[in-house]
Amino acid sequence: MQLYSPQAAPPRRQAFRAPPLARLDGLRIGILENGKLNADEMLREVAALFVERHGCTVRTVASKKNASAPAPATTLVTLAQDVDFLVTGLGD
Repeated sequence: MQLYSPQAAPPRRQAFRAPPLARLDGLRIGILENGKLNADEMLREVAALFVERHGCTVRTVASKKNASAPAPATTLVTLAQDVDFLVTGLGD
């Protein structure tokens, strides 16, 4: 039998927040839906408010396969190249 300490330190990760947007007018939106029921519809409605109120455009809609796991890094890198900000959230 092998015992493991529950007090082990988690791996250190470097994470940085994106700087706040100075304005929203005319920006490009990406949507990242988590595959749950109604997630796509809900996020499209939220994006429509940005389109209506700020003249934004929806450029990309991407999906995750697993709602409880982070989006793959390749998905995020691809989205970041085509949009100014990303709208994501849970459905159900």
